[in-house]
Amino acid sequence: MNKVVKSADLAIHDITDNMVIMLGGFGLCGIPENCITALVNKGSKGLTCISNNAGVDDFGIGLMLKRVK
Repeated sequence: MNKVVKSADLAIHDITDNMVIMLGGFGLCGIPENCITALVNKGSKGLTCISNNAGVDDFGIGLMLKRVK
């Protein structure tokens, strides 16, 4: 199985609203920042994210939290 994809948009293609996803990294190091940005741009909603840290307001998972109101 080839797990390499050409873009972050392709990597998150099968992620739909209300899914549970796990994000790697520690704080701001090693996080899947391009995939997080792709999820924000896609407008994904209702995701439950498993992570050890949400990062900061303007980077990482913090970008997804900004959309929550």
